Amino acid sequence: MGKEERDPHTGYLTTGHEWNGIIELNTPVPRVIYFFLSAAALFAIGYWILMPTWPLGTTYTKGLLGDDVRKDVTHAVKQAALDRAVWSARIEKESFADIQKDTALMEAVRETGHTLFGDNCAACHGRTAQGGKGFPNLTTQSWLWGGTPAAIAETIRVGINSTHPDSRTSQMPAFGRDGMLPRADIDKVVAFVRSLTHPGAKDLPADKVAAGKALFAANCAACHGEDAKGNPEMGAPNLTDPFWIYGGDAKTIEATVWNGRQGHMPTWEHRLSALDRKILALYLVDLRKPSP
Repeated sequence: MGKEERDPHTGYLTTGHEWNGIIELNTPVPRVIYFFLSAAALFAIGYWILMPTWPLGTTYTKGLLGDDVRKDVTHAVKQAALDRAVWSARIEKESFADIQKDTALMEAVRETGHTLFGDNCAACHGRTAQGGKGFPNLTTQSWLWGGTPAAIAETIRVGINSTHPDSRTSQMPAFGRDGMLPRADIDKVVAFVRSLTHPGAKDLPADKVAAGKALFAANCAACHGEDAKGNPEMGAPNLTDPFWIYGGDAKTIEATVWNGRQGHMPTWEHRLSALDRKILALYLVDLRKPSP
């Protein structure tokens, strides 16, 4: 047996190992480690006794406290269903205006509507409902078929140019592609339309705008109105506000007039209940920003 050697500085025995003049000490495990190991062991034993723990074939030890997470979840789901039944029944029966006045109901609308929108509408209109090219921004005052809650709920129900028998139907003719207007006249119409949102722009000469206005009155006013502020009955957009579905630059407007447009929105009548559609309509109105 080797002779025991004790370190003169710490008083600990050495292990007899040495590396480059460094001697390894046989330092004892700190007592605090034993304390925490003992505490952990006691906690584990206590948990095994008090809580559901060990599997026993088709069952498990229930523990002295009888706690059951599955029962807790089941109870929470039932309670949530009961709570939902209360406010959902009110939303089904009450008018849009009355619901909008009720703070508690609108909180339910915001929470549920956010989920419904994310699951069903965000793929096209974006998570923030601000749309993108070809998909309308739903947070503005500009709505093709009317922006009242009832009008929005109906649009959600039947869709636009959808397979629903009562679908909203709208199509802008291809004035250029179908030879209804020559290229020069389309350029004039584009100039006039741009002047509605960019009055006094240097690249819009007055004579060209005036000619475009006359052409607009003869070819476009039937849908968009003589003041170009649109017609919700026909799904014709307002051309005087800053909100554009496909884009308001000269190139995009020209493409729109030349090739026409026909948007599409599916019908949600068979996928969403009447209650869900009503909640979505209220949610979208609540998102609306003031007019600029």
